[in-house]
Amino acid sequence: MLPEEKEIYFSVAISVSLVLFGFDGEKLRILLRKKKGEPFKGAMLLPATYVKYDESVDSKIDKLVFIHAQKEHIFVEQLKAFAKVFRNPLGRVINIAYYATVKLDDTLVKHSKNRGEEWVEYSKIPDLAFDHNEIIDYAKERLKRRVKRRPIGFYLLPEHFTISQLQKLYETALNREMDKRNFRKKIFNSQLIIETDLTDNSASKKSAKLYKFDEEKYEKLSLKGYDFLF
Repeated sequence: MLPEEKEIYFSVAISVSLVLFGFDGEKLRILLRKKKGEPFKGAMLLPATYVKYDESVDSKIDKLVFIHAQKEHIFVEQLKAFAKVFRNPLGRVINIAYYATVKLDDTLVKHSKNRGEEWVEYSKIPDLAFDHNEIIDYAKERLKRRVKRRPIGFYLLPEHFTISQLQKLYETALNREMDKRNFRKKIFNSQLIIETDLTDNSASKKSAKLYKFDEEKYEKLSLKGYDFLF
């Protein structure tokens, strides 16, 4: 029997992990939980689960997203497979990582808290178990690229939002401050948002106008993309 014809026994596991981004109107956050067992007991990590031999990766990530986001049909995208040989002390585990974006409201925060999970500020991620810091760094870079090419704020902001909230979201995702006047000019020129008759009186003494996304234009731009550079 030739070497390439020898019978091979497999001892590799597959898992999926999720970088779930949420925006609370002030800060962009990522969902984390504490590990209950060894290895790395008590350390923070991303939502993740193993994929059984008879399960599809797609169905598994769909379930994971729904459990943690409590919503269906949200923006989800595969990142890549993280497959370093010794990334898991228990054995060889190939992790297929995804990221998703969700509107972070009081109901979802309560749901996460009841599950023992925490929405951690985007810029204050602690040392995590396994290689989950590497996964988050990769997801942040992907989010940064998508923000420049796709109007994904639709998935993160509430139905009605202020220009200041929108700018904070972009500043966090791109990790830099933006000139207020230039930002507003770019946003209005895109014709992606529509002014409503509503105002937000909670942010400051001066009421702020509330806007919403133009869904028809949003869908078109989501398909063809555009250069949303500041």
